[in-house]
Amino acid sequence: MKSESNIDNLSKTPQLTAEDASLFIRSMQDTLYRVDKKGCLSYVSPASRALTGFSDDELIGMKVTDLYMHPQERETFLQTLAHSNGVLDNYEVELKHKNGHGIWVLINVHSIVDDGGNFAGIEGLIRDITKHKKTEAALQQEKERALITLNSIVDGVITTNMDGKIEYMNPSAESITGWKTDEAEGINITQVFNPVDSEEQDTLGQPPVFTCLKTGEGVITPNIRLFRRQDNIEYAVQESVSPIHDSNGKQMGAVLVFHDVTAMREMSKKLVFQASHDAHTGLFNRTEFEKRLQQSINNITEHNHKSILCYMDLDQFKLVNDTCGHVAGDALLKQLAAMLQNIIRESDTIARLGGDEFGLLFDQCNLERGKQIANNIRKTIKEFRFVWEDKIFEVGVSIGMVEINSHEQTVTELLSMADAACFVAKDNGRNRVHIYQQDDKDLSRQRMEMQWIHQINRAFDENSFVLYHQKITTLSDSHGGLPEFHEILVRILDKGKLIPPMGFIPAAERYGMMQNIDRWVVSKTFMTLETKFRQDDTKLQMYSINLSGASLTNTEFLDFIIAKLDYMSFPASWICFEITETAAISNLKQASLFIQKLKARGCCFALDDFGSGLSSFTYLKNLPVDYLKIDGSFVQNMVNDNVDSAMIASINNIGHIMGLKTIAEFVDNDKQAAMLKEIGIDYAQGYLYSKPTPFGCD
Repeated sequence: MKSESNIDNLSKTPQLTAEDASLFIRSMQDTLYRVDKKGCLSYVSPASRALTGFSDDELIGMKVTDLYMHPQERETFLQTLAHSNGVLDNYEVELKHKNGHGIWVLINVHSIVDDGGNFAGIEGLIRDITKHKKTEAALQQEKERALITLNSIVDGVITTNMDGKIEYMNPSAESITGWKTDEAEGINITQVFNPVDSEEQDTLGQPPVFTCLKTGEGVITPNIRLFRRQDNIEYAVQESVSPIHDSNGKQMGAVLVFHDVTAMREMSKKLVFQASHDAHTGLFNRTEFEKRLQQSINNITEHNHKSILCYMDLDQFKLVNDTCGHVAGDALLKQLAAMLQNIIRESDTIARLGGDEFGLLFDQCNLERGKQIANNIRKTIKEFRFVWEDKIFEVGVSIGMVEINSHEQTVTELLSMADAACFVAKDNGRNRVHIYQQDDKDLSRQRMEMQWIHQINRAFDENSFVLYHQKITTLSDSHGGLPEFHEILVRILDKGKLIPPMGFIPAAERYGMMQNIDRWVVSKTFMTLETKFRQDDTKLQMYSINLSGASLTNTEFLDFIIAKLDYMSFPASWICFEITETAAISNLKQASLFIQKLKARGCCFALDDFGSGLSSFTYLKNLPVDYLKIDGSFVQNMVNDNVDSAMIASINNIGHIMGLKTIAEFVDNDKQAAMLKEIGIDYAQGYLYSKPTPFGCD
């Protein structure tokens, strides 16, 4: 009964008519197909036209392989079909549209057998997946582009899930952390990457990734942090973390991006070091030293801590530079810097202030203790021997010391005091320590000279040097054809007041400024004489120009004069250079060469202040001069002192024997003039004949 009931039910099930089946097939977007055993299409559903572009008539009888975009795909298809016992589900293959472009399809296949069980062909369903494949290709391309970007950027990138476990690391992250992605995948991020604060060397309360996972907000660490790998290689990094959301906006993890700033940090540290340290010695530089000096001044007020400032200037450093070059000088400075750092206390500050000058700051130190340390430094440097190639040098140091004992003192004032004390130490014989005292006579003299140096520099800046000249008169009537003779004198015109040479020349000589003054005098004199010559002033005349010892022994100054003479039109015989006996004998060989070269150009030379030295006559025969200017101290007393008179007569006699003309200075009265004429002096100079007058205005 049950089976009958089932049969009855089946008989009641609606049957699909041929018309219904045809309508269903026509409405399908997928294509039904059948292929005979020869591989030719024997049936296609209407959807095939939209899929392939071919009509039914064109497709029927066409070999399936003609539809393959890649004919070699046939063998792969047949092998796959054979291995699957004649059934394939969702087999992807690219077919060729009638217009020539490719169509990606999914094919479902099953084999057809005849009544005898023999293979009769295949049939199945074809679905167009071209749009899907394009979307898939675009997504793949986007994924590849993202991977290429991640692989190319120098920043490290790590992604995690919501538990903080690593899902992905780009190559930069692998390189910095020392972990590979497959090793780190699934591991808590803190095991792979957990930097510490660069200043406190301590981890933050909660790693930035977990802060982001907890709050859902991005995190940027404000400071550079340090990451140390398992192999102890250290990196400086800057980090930022952002949440990762799915398409519905739900957070699914976090992405950590960290930038390697190790090189930048090292460069920054180097720049900071360079800003406060001397490049050659590695000691603090002047800027940093002045900062620390200011702090010592502040401590006087806050803690009543007295300190000591020392200004040190190396002795004989120039000799090393001039003999062996600046490379040797730099090597000497480095060795001395290392030596000084080993001598001073840890709390003290040493700096290179410039050239061969150093500053020392003894913190919380009284004057007596500071003097002991300074003398220890002086002795150590004195005993040091600097060896360069085959030469050995002994150097020393002059140290000026001042006590920092008042908050009213300024950095500039303290450095000036210490520098002045250092100058006195050097001026008093070098290799000694001099302590600054307010009423120190040596310091008073030095300050006075420094004021003159300031005035000299101002004279150059404001062009306030002026030239004067004083006539030198002929005494002997028997000497015909002698030139009209004048001595050129330099003054400073300061606010309408004339400053004579004895006011500023000693300071200029002490501080090495005479060459600049000599250059100005020579240039100005030559320009004035050139004007006189061009105005047809061609009478027999001569102008004597004083040269300092520094200029006399300088080859560059000699070249300067020669170049000036080459440029001028007036006769070189108009020029007589006056040099002192002391300057000449200090470097007799160079002085002789200087005189010979300019005499060859037609210039004359006078030896000034002759007789004031102890060995005047000994050196005279080695100096090819033309005139002897007898020291004025003999002339001033000759009327009342027979010895002075005899000295003048002796100098005149020797001078004439050697073919030189003699000039007596400081002639102020007729008695002196009469005695000089009787002795046979050729020229006289003094207020008796003329006072100095402006040169170039008469």
